[in-house]
Amino acid sequence: MAFKTSYSALVVEDELIVRLDLVDTLQRAGLTTFEAGDAKEAIALLEKHEEIRIVFTDIEMPGSMDGLALAHYVRYRWPPTLIVISSGQLRPQQELLPTNTDFLPKPFHREELSRLCDDLDRRLN
Repeated sequence: MAFKTSYSALVVEDELIVRLDLVDTLQRAGLTTFEAGDAKEAIALLEKHEEIRIVFTDIEMPGSMDGLALAHYVRYRWPPTLIVISSGQLRPQQELLPTNTDFLPKPFHREELSRLCDDLDRRLN
């Protein structure tokens, strides 16, 4: 897994250890990353950094907007952005996800994450 793109990824996760692990994995794959602990922080970063083209978000997060609502907002506001939703507790039905959104169950398995990253890289290039 090695990205060949100059775009960046945003990891939105309230669990610090999970967020740091995913950020580390994505950085090792060659992506510049940004981090947010909730949707409000994520939206502020997206408004500031137009190079963010991938958003990884957990479903269950604190604040007024959960990860599903954030994913729909991102799809509406920044349509070309690739979105990956994850959860260890919930498995949303496909029709509840925004179009062209991937779901990655927790805990993350390196092989599955690697395949997903390869696919995201292909879709960006």
